[in-house]
Amino acid sequence: MGLALAGGLLGMMPPAKAADGKLLLTGGVSSIDGAAGGGLTPWAVTGSYATEGQWGATAHLTSVRTGDYAMNTGGVTVAWNDQIELSLARQDFDTGNTGTALGLPGLRLKQNIVGAKWHFAGDAVLDSDTWMPQLAVGIESKTLDAGGLAPTLAALGARTDGVDVYLSATKLFLAQGVLVNGTLRTTKANQNGLLGFGGTGHTKMRLMPEVSLAWLLRKDLVVGVEYRAKPDNLNPSILGAGLKEDDWKDVFVAWAPNKHLSLTLAHVDLGRIVPAVAARRQTGTYLSAQVAF
Repeated sequence: MGLALAGGLLGMMPPAKAADGKLLLTGGVSSIDGAAGGGLTPWAVTGSYATEGQWGATAHLTSVRTGDYAMNTGGVTVAWNDQIELSLARQDFDTGNTGTALGLPGLRLKQNIVGAKWHFAGDAVLDSDTWMPQLAVGIESKTLDAGGLAPTLAALGARTDGVDVYLSATKLFLAQGVLVNGTLRTTKANQNGLLGFGGTGHTKMRLMPEVSLAWLLRKDLVVGVEYRAKPDNLNPSILGAGLKEDDWKDVFVAWAPNKHLSLTLAHVDLGRIVPAVAARRQTGTYLSAQVAF
């Protein structure tokens, strides 16, 4: 349903000047939650290459594979005037052998994410020779379809819907080809919402930091690292430390042969996910393709 609504948004966009005003790769890529930025965390940039007076849009498909799990994500963003971004994303998480061990073979956790972002100050490119960063505030409304796991999450005190609010600051040092982003997120999400929101004794939003560092090797190629802190609301629980949640991190490379296509490859470390069953750290690959209009 979310992607159908996104298609409707794209169809309603009025004609405008082509969305090609930004420098290559300065619109970021699509995060797993749909917002523009890095793969794991949003930045203060708006999606696509739309700048002042322009509409733009992106669509992405992302696949994450770790030792015990797999997740596919698809979504779209619509941006206006380099100030407003609306995004929709759909996540499909395959629990693999963990679902089977929990008595739920074939369990897939599905999450819809509706996001909005407002770039309210600074300009990453025009202010690149000053200390002023680009600033944006965003919101992500998440709804989880937990299938047969829903009664367990309820027993743990976790809801199946939640809202994240974040503030991002993106600083581009254009002459050096370096981008630094810091994001502060208020959230109750467990494993980004795939295990619900909050838990017994953890009903308040928590402030969590996220950091990205990217280096432009050439105009169409960038490498970088990301770190995203997580709240760990389900630890301890009735399973002891069996639902302990670790922070996420990755090392990525993104290539954009032109302003219509970008490909991102990363090595991700998602820490332990339900270590009561899958004790090893969940490391693996992240592959994403984005098209921009």
